[in-house]
Amino acid sequence: MVQLKRTYFVAALAVMLVAGVTLGAVAGGRTDRPSPPAAAPTAPVLPVQMPLNTGSFAGVAEIIKPAVININTVSKGGGLGSGGRTPFEEFFGEDFFRRFFGDAPERIPQRSLGSGVIVDATGIALTNSHVVEKATEIEVITLDGGKHKAKVVGLDKKTDLAVLKLDDGKTSFKYARLGDSDRIQVGDWVLAVGSPFGLQATVTAGIISAKARQLDQGPFDDFLQTDAAINPGNSGGPLVNMQGEVVGINTAIVAGGSGIGFAIPSNMARKIYAELRDKGRVTRGWLGVSIQPLTPELARSFGSKDAKGVLINEVMPDSPASKAGLKPGDILLEFEGRPMEGTGDLQRAVGFFAPDRTAKLKILRDQAEKVVEIKVGQAPDERQAQQQRPGGGRARSMLGLEVRPVTPEIARQLNLRSTDGVIVFRVEDGTPAAEAGVQRGDIVKQLNGQTVRTMADFERLTRDMKEGDPLTVLLQRGAMSLYVAFRVGRG
Repeated sequence: MVQLKRTYFVAALAVMLVAGVTLGAVAGGRTDRPSPPAAAPTAPVLPVQMPLNTGSFAGVAEIIKPAVININTVSKGGGLGSGGRTPFEEFFGEDFFRRFFGDAPERIPQRSLGSGVIVDATGIALTNSHVVEKATEIEVITLDGGKHKAKVVGLDKKTDLAVLKLDDGKTSFKYARLGDSDRIQVGDWVLAVGSPFGLQATVTAGIISAKARQLDQGPFDDFLQTDAAINPGNSGGPLVNMQGEVVGINTAIVAGGSGIGFAIPSNMARKIYAELRDKGRVTRGWLGVSIQPLTPELARSFGSKDAKGVLINEVMPDSPASKAGLKPGDILLEFEGRPMEGTGDLQRAVGFFAPDRTAKLKILRDQAEKVVEIKVGQAPDERQAQQQRPGGGRARSMLGLEVRPVTPEIARQLNLRSTDGVIVFRVEDGTPAAEAGVQRGDIVKQLNGQTVRTMADFERLTRDMKEGDPLTVLLQRGAMSLYVAFRVGRG
C-alpha cells in the first residue's frame, strides 16, 4: 500500500444509512445462498446510488468476493533499499520505522501481501505494480481457499498497475466486470474489498469523496478518493459500485489511519490492462515539449485574458512538436477538443493517445488562437528522453541517479554539519547504482576519490564517464559513511 506523507484535516464522518442490492457483476460464478437452480447472476440495470429498500450490502459483497484474490509474494533479497516492507512498516510509515530502528536490515527472503481482482474467466487479474514488481514467486489464494501460481504478464509503474495470469490460463475462474468510472459521482456508495493485514475477503463501505485527485505520485495521477476503509494489504483490490462493477483499483492511503484512500479509475485501468495483456508493455503518446503551469502573471505577460491552458517552455529538436511548428511561449488550450486546464491534463491526454495518430491542438500565440495538427510520437524510454534534452543531465542517464544540491534546510533536517555534497533525489530501478545499494536521501561526498561539494563538482566529475567505467562513491547515510562501487551503465 502506498502511503502519502502529507497533512490533512481528519473530518469525523457519521454514516447513518447502509443498504444494498442482491445482484452484481461477477460473471461465470454462482452464489452460495439457498436458491432454486438458475442462471449465474448478472448485473442488473440499477442506479449507482444506494437503493433505499434494503438494509444491507450483502448482495453486492456476495457477488464480488469470489473474484477477489489474496496475493502472497516472495522477493529475492537485495542490498540496502530493497522493497518487501511488512504491513507493520507500511501502516506506521517509513519515518516511524527509521526513527526507532534505523535502516532496515537485509531480509532474505522478503515476503509481502496484497490483493487483486480477476477480470477474465481465464485467470487474468489486476493488481498494483508495487505489489508484484520485485516478486520472484507469486501465490494467489481465492475465496474457496484454493492456491494458484501466478506470473506477471506485464506491469506499468507510472500508473501502478500490473496484470497477472493464474495457472497459465488452464483453469476457469469467477471474475468481475470493469465498470465505467466516468459515470460514478461524488457521494455514490462503493465497497472496498481485499486482504488488509492478510485478512482475506474483508469488505468495507463508504462513498466516493472526490474525483480526479492529483497526489504528485506521477504524471498520470487521476485518483478516485474514498472514505471506505483501505488498509495495508488492500493494495490492488477492487473498489466496486452498487452493481458489483469494478470502478477502481485500490492503491494508496494517507499515512496515519485518517480514513482517506485512493483508487485508480477503472477506465484508466482498462486501457493499461488491454495493452499489458496484448503486448506486455504500455506505449504512450509523446509531443516532445516541456511544460509548466500558466500562472496569472505569466498569462498577462503572454497576452492571455485568463490563466487557462498550459505554457510550453521548451520544444525538443526533431520531436513531433518541433515538426508541427510549436514554439516556446505557446499556450496550449485544447487537445483533441478537450480543455487543458493544468499540466496533468495534458500529460494524461497525450500519454493515453495512441502513437502515430494525428491530433488537433488549439494554441494561443501572439494573442491569437490557432489550431495545429500534430502527429503524436511514441514516448521514448525515460533515460533516452533525458539524453535528448538539450544540455540534459547525461550523468543521470549513465549513473541511474538524479541528484540535487544540499540546501541549508536539507542540511538542518538531516543534521548535516555543512551543505557540502549533493543529495540523491532518485535512483532508477534496475541500474548498477540501485543494485550497489545507493538510496534516495544519500549524500554523495566523493566520486573516485575526488571531493564533491557542489552540483558543479558532480557534473564535472561525471561529464566524461562512459558505459563500463568503474566508479567508487563515498556516501553519507545518516551518521554513517560508506563506499559503494559499480560500473557505469544503463542497467
